[in-house]
Amino acid sequence: QVQLVESGGGLVQPGGSPRLSCAASGSIFSINDMGWYRQAPGKERELVATITRDGSTNYSGSVKGRFTISRDNPKNLVYLQMNSLNAEDTATYYCYAFIKLNQFYGRDYWGKGTLVTVSS
Repeated sequence: QVQLVESGGGLVQPGGSPRLSCAASGSIFSINDMGWYRQAPGKERELVATITRDGSTNYSGSVKGRFTISRDNPKNLVYLQMNSLNAEDTATYYCYAFIKLNQFYGRDYWGKGTLVTVSS
């Protein structure tokens, strides 16, 4: 059973710099793309950032220059360093990964999400 578990959310003051972590565990053959999405109250889920296995990154325009995604391949971890947070960053942040269970089969997996609330 493969699962993704996020950590690092909570109440953050404007301008704060929390770091989110996500650990993938279970019967994993390999992990391709990993990433972070977020969903603010009343809004649809949106891309935050993605990272390929070899470290190529992609960011949404709203976070580019403020957030940094990274990963630890041997430990099946992905991180999101968030800087200069503002109220518009308040959302539930979801970890994503495309995980191969064997050489021939893989699928998308999602974490349950971690809430980040930016407020003074």
